[in-house]
Amino acid sequence: MPTLTTPAPDRTAAPLRIGPHTVAPPVVLAPMAGITNAPFRTLCREFSGGKGLFVSEMITTRALVERNEKTMQLIHFDATETPRSIQLYGVDPVTVGKAVRMIAEEDLADHIDLNFGCPVPKVTRKGGGSALPYKRNLLRAIVREAVTGAGGLPVTMKMRKGLDDDHLTYLDAGRIAVEEGVTAIALHGRTTAQHYGGTADWDAIARLKEHVPEIPVLGNGDIWSAEDALRMVRETGCDGVVVGRGCLGRPWLFADLVAAFEGRTDAFVRPTLREVADVMVRHATLLGEWIGDEARGVIDFRKHVAWYLKGFAVGSEMRKRLAITSSLEALRAGLDELDLDQPWPAGADGPRGRTSGNNRVVLPDGWLKDPYDCAGIGEDAELDTSGG
Repeated sequence: MPTLTTPAPDRTAAPLRIGPHTVAPPVVLAPMAGITNAPFRTLCREFSGGKGLFVSEMITTRALVERNEKTMQLIHFDATETPRSIQLYGVDPVTVGKAVRMIAEEDLADHIDLNFGCPVPKVTRKGGGSALPYKRNLLRAIVREAVTGAGGLPVTMKMRKGLDDDHLTYLDAGRIAVEEGVTAIALHGRTTAQHYGGTADWDAIARLKEHVPEIPVLGNGDIWSAEDALRMVRETGCDGVVVGRGCLGRPWLFADLVAAFEGRTDAFVRPTLREVADVMVRHATLLGEWIGDEARGVIDFRKHVAWYLKGFAVGSEMRKRLAITSSLEALRAGLDELDLDQPWPAGADGPRGRTSGNNRVVLPDGWLKDPYDCAGIGEDAELDTSGG
């Protein structure tokens, strides 16, 4: 793809160690439900030259243990994916332990990440995701079961600052992680209440790094460009970055990140609309091949259309048309009607994806009464489907 000259970055970062695995440069694709499936991971990995770590979307431990058909498809990795990384969601230590042992014994992955960061109400109302670290003893029990069941597989965890500014949990959770054998921690510098609104608190990432110097700390939140990633490392002292919404409709961001962290002076990727269109068609094609049905693949791709076209001069009617296509032929035909010679638009590197914030935190009844008591977790707390 064509590029624009970019100044050399002012620092590089050391490789990241995740158990026996070396991640160089220390760049991780954040698990995102419905996004970071095998096709999207393939695109990001291709642009990175195979460098970095690319984590699956969230897998529910109950669904995995029960061998749910959808879940078993979600944990399929391409032969070129190394290491294979699975993110697990669970609220029951026993079920989490069973899922981790299944992964280890059946060689389903090389690395396990635990989800304690999801702020979605359907997850937090059951005590899962970013709600769970408030219950310190439950968090410890889950992490202990995971690390014990994993055998030689490294276990990491991703979390948020806490429920809200009055219920911060990340420092306690970080210490528990260290004591129970977690290999690395990723912190999204927002609370559950913020969802994806406001500004990520990078100072919290710095405080966590100081609090748990024994293991790597990765920073997450408001990384929209390679320059942002370098600045986060420089300002917080974190050992690597986790990139989520910044790569939506922009898998080539990983080429920029690799170049920046390696200290290379070659320019960053700035595709024309023609080249973006080619990536869009390839993304939709990969989804169809993965699902086993072209139409379903294109339909699944629809959510990506607005992200890919952000900033380009594309009329509202055409955007709507492209967002309801159900065949590769229709997608390609619609894209070919655009002015494909448009250069990468100014400002298109900025925020994308969800930006909602200041939401009420939805929790199980009585959740805040005692930060240690595990009561309130019912049998229905384990989601029976994955990727949500």
